[in-house]
Amino acid sequence: MPIHPHPYQTKTSSGDAMTQSQSQQHRPILEEEEDDDEKELKAKEKHKPPSHLKTMGALSTLSSPTSWNHPIFPKKSTINKIPSPHFAPPISRKPNPFSCFSLASSSDNGPPLVVVGSANADIYVEIERLPKEGETVSAKNGQTLAGGKGANQAVCGGKLAHPTYFVGQVGKDAHGKLITEALEGGGVFLDHLTTVADAPTGHAVVMLQSDGQNSIIIVGGANMACWPQSLDLGVVENAGIVLLQREIPDSVNIQVAKF
Repeated sequence: MPIHPHPYQTKTSSGDAMTQSQSQQHRPILEEEEDDDEKELKAKEKHKPPSHLKTMGALSTLSSPTSWNHPIFPKKSTINKIPSPHFAPPISRKPNPFSCFSLASSSDNGPPLVVVGSANADIYVEIERLPKEGETVSAKNGQTLAGGKGANQAVCGGKLAHPTYFVGQVGKDAHGKLITEALEGGGVFLDHLTTVADAPTGHAVVMLQSDGQNSIIIVGGANMACWPQSLDLGVVENAGIVLLQREIPDSVNIQVAKF
């Protein structure tokens, strides 16, 4: 009589009979393994950053950030922006010895700069070398410009937009007119510039050599003559700075220094 398999038995791959209860014991193990894979996949999907952040990493500058559940850091409702640092220029603590020349002082009428000194007409000649004794040489170029140490200092103060006064003397001649116009063009106040009739305007011959060396000969003229015994130095009393050059009589310099 043939032996029929038990209705609750199944064949295994090797042909051995396996009961239904044994088959059912294997199924839950496979289901549990599948459940673990699904849980791991779901966990990865849960902690996956938004799609708009994929190309730029954790933060994107192309779109506004949105909050998402990070596996490590706590969830925040908003992202705080860190302000960019502002670097102010360093404050100079070095004292300015010429603070009276600042543009601010000119706007509030600070104490003026007063220059007491020389004004010359400078005759420039450009030469290859100095002439020897008894020799005459030709100059490459020559011109006459307004100058003198005192007048030059005054024009510098005037061009800095600071109230500047010049105290000096020029002759009643073409050179005197040249210097007066140059001082006025430099913004210098000429209330104390005197034009004298008994002396020519001071001038200087400046010989400039090709190697850059120069030699100067000064003719004092009105710078050294016709000064009054007593000067009206009220402008000096109110000055912030007084400049002297010693190209005028020492008696005038001493009188100004003692005032």
